[in-house]
Amino acid sequence: MFTPYHSKYAAHDLTKLAPPGSNDQLSMSLFDASVDLNPHQIEAAMFALQSPLAEGAILADEVGLGKTIEAGIVLCQKWAERKRKLIIICPAAIRQQWAAELANKFNLPAVIVDARTYRQMRADGTPFPLSQKRIVVLSYHYAAKLQDELRQIDWDLVVIDEAHKLRNAYRPSNRIGQALQWAVEGRRKLLLTATPLQNSLMEIFGLTNFIDPNIFGDANSFRSKYLNAGGDLPELRARLADFCKRTLRKQVLEYVRYTQRRAITQPFSPAENEQALYDGITRLLEREDTYAIPSQQRHLTVLILRKLLASSSQAIAGTLETLRARLVALQKGEPAKDALAEVISFENEIEEELLDEWADEDAPDGSESEQIDFAKLRREIDDISNLIQLAHSIETDTKSKALLKALEIGFTEQERMGALRKALIFTESRRTQDYLRDFLERNGYQKQVVTFSGTNSDRRAQDIYERWLAAPKSAEQITGSRAIDIRAALIDEFRDHASIMIATEAAAEGVNLQFCSQVINYDLPWNPQRIEQRIGRCHRYGQTHDVIVVNFLNERNDADKRVHALLTEKFNLFDGVFGASDEVLGTIESGVDFEKRILAIYQDCRTPEAIAAAFDELQTQLEEQIRSRMEDTRRALLENFDEDVHARLKLRLSDAREQLDRVGRRFWDLTTAILAERAKFDEPNQAFDLISPPTRDLRHGRYHLISRNSAADQARNEHGYFLYRLSHPLGEHVIATAKAADTPEAELRFDVTNHPTRVAIVEALKGRRGWLTLRKLMVTTFETEEYLLFSGIDDNGRSIDHEACTKLFSVGADLHHLDPPASTIADRLQAEADQHIEATLNRSLDANNKHFAAARERLERWAEDKIYAAEKALKDSKEQIKAVRREARAVTTLEEEAAIQAKLEELERRQRKQRQEIFNQEDEVADKRDELIANLQKRLSRGHKVETLFTIRWAVV
Repeated sequence: MFTPYHSKYAAHDLTKLAPPGSNDQLSMSLFDASVDLNPHQIEAAMFALQSPLAEGAILADEVGLGKTIEAGIVLCQKWAERKRKLIIICPAAIRQQWAAELANKFNLPAVIVDARTYRQMRADGTPFPLSQKRIVVLSYHYAAKLQDELRQIDWDLVVIDEAHKLRNAYRPSNRIGQALQWAVEGRRKLLLTATPLQNSLMEIFGLTNFIDPNIFGDANSFRSKYLNAGGDLPELRARLADFCKRTLRKQVLEYVRYTQRRAITQPFSPAENEQALYDGITRLLEREDTYAIPSQQRHLTVLILRKLLASSSQAIAGTLETLRARLVALQKGEPAKDALAEVISFENEIEEELLDEWADEDAPDGSESEQIDFAKLRREIDDISNLIQLAHSIETDTKSKALLKALEIGFTEQERMGALRKALIFTESRRTQDYLRDFLERNGYQKQVVTFSGTNSDRRAQDIYERWLAAPKSAEQITGSRAIDIRAALIDEFRDHASIMIATEAAAEGVNLQFCSQVINYDLPWNPQRIEQRIGRCHRYGQTHDVIVVNFLNERNDADKRVHALLTEKFNLFDGVFGASDEVLGTIESGVDFEKRILAIYQDCRTPEAIAAAFDELQTQLEEQIRSRMEDTRRALLENFDEDVHARLKLRLSDAREQLDRVGRRFWDLTTAILAERAKFDEPNQAFDLISPPTRDLRHGRYHLISRNSAADQARNEHGYFLYRLSHPLGEHVIATAKAADTPEAELRFDVTNHPTRVAIVEALKGRRGWLTLRKLMVTTFETEEYLLFSGIDDNGRSIDHEACTKLFSVGADLHHLDPPASTIADRLQAEADQHIEATLNRSLDANNKHFAAARERLERWAEDKIYAAEKALKDSKEQIKAVRREARAVTTLEEEAAIQAKLEELERRQRKQRQEIFNQEDEVADKRDELIANLQKRLSRGHKVETLFTIRWAVV
């Protein structure tokens, strides 16, 4: 029988706060996570949590190894420890991806805060939108805007994804980096990047300085020590090892399976009327002074129009009508309400990131205050009207006919691979999306097409959403937010019923579509990072089939052909195991900057020869960047080739599985005991039907204990099961109920004879009796640590060790009434307990002293760094003085001697000043170091509290 005493012990053991670095530190987070266990990810999470005094860590695994999962494990652990002031700062394009991963894999609630949601929260009565009971997800740009509010919150953890964007944050000119560094100063940080070192060792300084400015002194001392001739790379590697961890793909191939990307190029040749439309609009875009394209945000407007022109005649026709309507309004003297770029972006659902990054690019629009040339205005209206008429005359684009061929090829290949017949088509225009849906449904794909956009407001999407809400299996997914739920409904529709999803750029953000293995770039962005995000919706960690990537090639457009070649050959986006590496994408800094370069070629080059020359120049520059001079240095500093890496990972996986099996068994036993009267249990499948929910917030239904197989958990979720875990509200209720159980002194007779498996250590106690007590020791030092301590004796006065007591509670027991123990027994148990408490406190002190010593050593090294640059400068001055004195002995004229003497006096003045600066700096650094160490000592001062959970008389029968 699983008694209330078993329950109380199990509940406290499952949720205790283990000390940093202990084997069971991640028990709660790993059990709650619906992820396939990979040892390098467990090790990375342990690394990030290893020191309670470090202000942060860098996880720098190669691309494709799941840094998001590593950070998710850390966040999950913090959440389980009830440290819930958590924030993620990442590029805008992957905010939704983060929120979805946290919800699906870790059952963690997240909220994306942007300008719109921030205003809405304030309007709804939330005065501090960043103070949430959820994990906050912010873009870099918006986090920088909210720097004052960010700084006011005492964050438990700040996760920064794509952290290489902050490698120059130490420079005063880096506005966003400086703002973020100030905003999260002193908070614990976790930086994620596959490219911590790209072009200069100063990038390493920049990232470490962002984590903690007291690691490497200042930029000058870092340069002097590590960049200049004779730089001490072995020392730098040793110092980085404390807070930077990098795992390579080849080290984990035994555990992680990767599929291939397979590129298909579908050529097409536009018809004469399509080419005439292209040429006509190109001439319009090449004019510098027009009313149709005002100077405000001119470059951005031209870029968007070129995107739409390459998309479809329907997309450009609708946009030309918008241009004409604005010109007609101008003719009537009516001012334009909004900037043209914003209007056409909204109409076509062009990605918001473009508007953000191009916002300050162009001059303000002054056209409306100038005298209007009405004859010129009328000519522009006529020209655009002719283009609209030409666009509408094109009923079916040649490219859409090529799409039918591409789909046929792709579906045939998927059938051969045994993959689902699914295709994800991306377009940069909502108008093109509508056109393609109608076109495909007229050409063999009736009722097989679902569309996915930023608003998802059309009637078909609403119908799918309403059906989804009514389906029982959707119950667990419903959040109450229409925007989030309708996305889930459309994805489910694509997975379960449709063959094709046509998506605007909205689906490139944070959507997991790994059940699909075909990505079609109907419109090919010029931004390589955007393309990688698109393909990454399907070709990602967990994909089981090779992914087909289809691109269209306009054979009548020289610039289009060169863009396609550049993205294919230089960025390797479309084939291979990993596509574009972070090494390559990291070199271009901003995909938007790359788009600007491409746009300039389209705008300025008129002949095939000029186009070829411009692309050759761009390609040469890219090759120089991609051919990183830092490759050898990166290997020497960051990559670990120890022979024990493989063995260590294997051991980590084995330990984690063993620990999780124990946690799962204990949680299951606890649940069956607490919910015995309320649920019907299916032991072989570790599932139960909740018949009578203990609170109104909990639902009836089938609950399935979370497994280590994310695919199996996903399948159960889709069948309407609730995934049952520690952090589920029902799991929290079970834990709380068990902790609150009434456990007076009683006799427990442990039945080892009828126990289904052998427990040797308990069998050795058979026929004996005694007493034991369970106490909870809470130690407050750098972190709060909790220990469960058994103290036991038998009736002959012999001590029963801690392990034997824990094993007793793996065996069922019968409960019998008991009178309180005699005072001599109570005194003996207390003495045993005091001895265990003292030993545990000493072990905790030893461990924390090691953390303190390591932190103190870091501060001593920082102090040495601060002085190093000044001493190096003084040494250089001394060498210069020696050289000048040697030079003085060789002079032959008074004029030369006077010049040498003046130079010598200047150097000696500088030398005296440098000596004084060293003295001053030594005093300042020593004071600062002593202050920081004193703060560490204050945190080390311990407090502890002991709580007795129960005392029992035991017997083994």
